[in-house]
Amino acid sequence: KERDPLEPAEMGCKQSEPTQDGPLCPETVSTMDHPLSSDTTSVWNAFFKDTEILSQIERDVARTHPDDPFFSGPGAESHHQAMQRILLVFAKLNPGLKYVQGMNELLAPLYFTFHTDPDRDVAKHAEADSFLSLVSVLSSFRDNFCQQLDSTREGIKAHMAALSDLLEQADPPLWEHLNVTTQVNPQFYSFRWITLLFTQEFELPEIVRIWDFIFSVDMDHRLEAVLHVCCAMLIHIRDQLFEGDFNVNLKLLQRYPCKEDVPTILSIAASLSSV
Repeated sequence: KERDPLEPAEMGCKQSEPTQDGPLCPETVSTMDHPLSSDTTSVWNAFFKDTEILSQIERDVARTHPDDPFFSGPGAESHHQAMQRILLVFAKLNPGLKYVQGMNELLAPLYFTFHTDPDRDVAKHAEADSFLSLVSVLSSFRDNFCQQLDSTREGIKAHMAALSDLLEQADPPLWEHLNVTTQVNPQFYSFRWITLLFTQEFELPEIVRIWDFIFSVDMDHRLEAVLHVCCAMLIHIRDQLFEGDFNVNLKLLQRYPCKEDVPTILSIAASLSSV
């Protein structure tokens, strides 16, 4: 039988031995050994916190790309378990950030890419390689998951404002139609685009192509590349947006219609990058 990955014995908790006269008396149990201890140094306290985090991770991983056979068909359970381990280890190694809902979406394209690599020597190390790649991805975009930074110049609100400025510069009539005429502001649709790096808007193969574009530039310009893709997505469907009112456009942008047109979107994004 496999041991529970969060079993206190694996966390350095020494189990109390019974005395010669019978079970150990409660007063002889140390703070570290007591499961009801609220002491921050108690291994039991750490155990329950880890269990809470793992429970959230399990729920989110189970909902990751439910329509994709890789994550819902045969073998999906082993993929889910690998992703759960990766996200838990990340949370443990980053106590200031921990696990935030949405990180599972960033992990999915990485794990999918490594695990489906035709080189089996690469594929067998998918879990470890995915963990290291997730660390790299979040080193560029972790501020999007830090709520304390939301209203700062590094936070998601500033990034959405930057997208609005970029669209106004690239396509003033479209910017005016969205922001003034129909009042479909970036926070209604771009929050998810930016924080989850388009993983909710496209299928896995297309996500990988978009990420190739984003991560082909140096770390200091990756956010800029993300905003260029966002702006390109808007410009690509500008005719449909001009025909719509608030409700139509909001629905259009929250369920992006052109999932097959990634090459064209990336071409527009590249042209914005060169301006």
